[in-house]
Amino acid sequence: MNIETQTGVTERGPDRRARYAAGKALRRIVPREALANFTPAANRNALAIIADTERDRIQSLIPLRRKSMAESPHAFLRGAADVMAADLSTQPAPGIPAQVCGDCHLMNFGAFVSPEGHPLFDVNDFDETLPNIDVTIDLRRFATSAVVAALGAGKSAQTARSTARAAVKAYRRTVTELASLSPLQAWNTRVPLHDVVEKLRNRVLHQAVHAAIAAHGNEDDCADNFPKVTQDDAGERRIEDKRPRLFHLKDSESSQFDVNGLIAAAFANLPPHVAALLRRYRLSDIAFKAVGVGSVGTYCTIALFLSPDDEPLFIQVKEAKRSVLERFGLGAWSGPQGERVVEGQRMMQAASDIFLGPMLDPASKKEFYMRQLKTRRLGGLTELLQSHDLLDYAKLCGRTLARAHARSADAMTLAGYMGKSEAFDDALAAFAILYARQNAEDYVAFCAQHGATPALP
Repeated sequence: MNIETQTGVTERGPDRRARYAAGKALRRIVPREALANFTPAANRNALAIIADTERDRIQSLIPLRRKSMAESPHAFLRGAADVMAADLSTQPAPGIPAQVCGDCHLMNFGAFVSPEGHPLFDVNDFDETLPNIDVTIDLRRFATSAVVAALGAGKSAQTARSTARAAVKAYRRTVTELASLSPLQAWNTRVPLHDVVEKLRNRVLHQAVHAAIAAHGNEDDCADNFPKVTQDDAGERRIEDKRPRLFHLKDSESSQFDVNGLIAAAFANLPPHVAALLRRYRLSDIAFKAVGVGSVGTYCTIALFLSPDDEPLFIQVKEAKRSVLERFGLGAWSGPQGERVVEGQRMMQAASDIFLGPMLDPASKKEFYMRQLKTRRLGGLTELLQSHDLLDYAKLCGRTLARAHARSADAMTLAGYMGKSEAFDDALAAFAILYARQNAEDYVAFCAQHGATPALP
């Protein structure tokens, strides 16, 4: 084998010391203190951006999306990824590229089971992911999310700022630790949920999380799967409707896409061994599911597969649109959008879903991706951890994000830029406070526009 031909690497690159120095040199171009500021563009119009986002969504679900965004400032932040992407496109950045989440807030982290059956904690939403984007795009949104969540929980502005600072500090320290490892060691780093449990200070929370982890292994517990399975009059197993977020489409609505054809086409993109596994199941039912906040209105279905012994497997089929980061000039992607999501998830997650794969609807030419739907017990841990101990949860997310970024970014260059002091942490926490105020103003204006009562702390 010709190694040079296979890898494209013909020369030895700079060592750790040189890469750290290169990162440190970036401070002269974009000082860390410059990251603390937020100056909105003169022609900024958040409501117009949101309205434009709604145009190509399923119009019957727009009221649900607006209602979800009006629930709280943090819910609004989640739904206004386009607005923040537009704002971040005008802010200074050091230019340290990585595969980014693109919609990095506290609710886009969570627990899931690896293909080997190990419960892990990781980033779990990649609809807006994009490669070669400055890491501060994720970090600014992440820090802002910590501030907005803390304020929403009734914490003072000082405590909210401290929460964001602690989360960024956890990120910075973890990046520095990973930078000292070999690329392979850093790549294989995971965040086992068992380790998370051991560090929980709240005894009640410790017991609740431990119980959820222990229960995930019971794959025969159909009642724990989300959605639930019921039987129709003919004795066939079906997905139980749970409006307004889970329901069966009318014939006129379901005819927009050939979901059966989509799933059949997905087999061509699955590895042969995974396709062989999925063939052991039969497709029993398909229902529509409105997920999250920002994704409400995009096309998403849940397919129920059953084994010969009626053991359920849920596969999510979700529309893949252009990333909001690309929409506002922060990056570019020339390939299919389903592949963008799939490749981004595989790059950032420590252990990706074996059923993860891109899909294309031949009729509409719309792009999708498929993945396995996680169980409710593990899926609910995000809310459980955040509501009981926001500070520790934010720090956990910071460490997790560092691990995800380090798979594509040069950790030593990033460590060199961030440094050993708390200057970087303070700057992003200061930005987060400023942007949280802007988010609150946008939220109030959004509620007023749609006749909703704002839920302000």
